[in-house]
Amino acid sequence: MGRVQDKVALITGAALGIGRRSAERLAEEGAVVVLADVLEEEGAQAASEIGGQASFINLDVTQESAWVRAMEWVEANFGRLDVLMNNAGISPAGDVESTTYDLWQQVMNVNAGGVFLGCKYGVGLMKRHGGGSIINMSSMVAIRSSANLAAYSASKAAVRLLTKSVALYGGPLGIRCNSVHPGGVQTRMLDAFRKLFPDEESANQALARQNPLGRPGETIDIANAVLYLASDESSWTTGMEMCVDGGALL
Repeated sequence: MGRVQDKVALITGAALGIGRRSAERLAEEGAVVVLADVLEEEGAQAASEIGGQASFINLDVTQESAWVRAMEWVEANFGRLDVLMNNAGISPAGDVESTTYDLWQQVMNVNAGGVFLGCKYGVGLMKRHGGGSIINMSSMVAIRSSANLAAYSASKAAVRLLTKSVALYGGPLGIRCNSVHPGGVQTRMLDAFRKLFPDEESANQALARQNPLGRPGETIDIANAVLYLASDESSWTTGMEMCVDGGALL
């Protein structure tokens, strides 16, 4: 207990999946957690179930004005921001021919634009209060792409390099920035992949074959990596790509 005691953490895309499990894990270790999402009912319920010092705010990560309001709200209510997890994202399948330009722009706006805005305004708040840790959710496919994930792969690659730029800029300000690169994790974002198989068991077996550890990832696997990067245990770690993929990239 207490690995992030009394740290103030904002997590986007926190209503479900990796975001929610990360919020739970940070709260378990003593953090004040702000769950942010456009899914208001699910997000508010998640914050209520986490309890303690958890709260929910509605945040559309693609809207700059929404980020301004969110940072103002966090500073007014908690006085600072120690941890920002840019996790909100979408993952529609599509190769370069079948992906429409509208879909390309939508994926880029959420996955890359949302992270950019989070970093921009997160840095602004953190530098006024002594620094902090920014954790950007990228993906295994930012390093090894997929023919059927043209827009998603490109957006997550943008997150990978943006993270390094922010790490270079933020270092002198006491702000660390790292990216997490999950492999196939059991979340709703895998629905498109599962539809390629006749049943759930077949899909799970295919996921397991993708890595040498022989199982799909669980949200707790990613949440534990986030906890490390949020804590002072990683105080000399910045600009890193943390691959949590069961060894799939090998």
